[in-house]
Amino acid sequence: MPRSVNAVASKARRKRVMKLAKGYFGRRKNVWTVAKNAVEKGLTYAYRDRKVKKRDFRKLWIQRINAGARLQGMSYSQFMGNVKKSNIELNRKVLADLAMNHPAAFEAVVKKVSK
Repeated sequence: MPRSVNAVASKARRKRVMKLAKGYFGRRKNVWTVAKNAVEKGLTYAYRDRKVKKRDFRKLWIQRINAGARLQGMSYSQFMGNVKKSNIELNRKVLADLAMNHPAAFEAVVKKVSK
């Protein structure tokens, strides 16, 4: 019995990986084995860094809120504790935006929670 290979599916699979490798430098873009490894590693980094991006933004928001709160004479932890106690439903993203782009509004929030 002759050997049966599904060349159509194999070629489609290679074509899909080579399309993902488009834009890579050197042999990474046009040699199958090198491109396959590069694409696998790239997809692994993409998966991991979608989670890291969330951490990085949270850190940035905390730094911005801290800077804005300290201009009003309050530390970040005191400010966030008072925000939770006074049942203000603003998340860190919104508070950081207020601290950066609307200092007067952020100052009003700080005054409301410090009472």
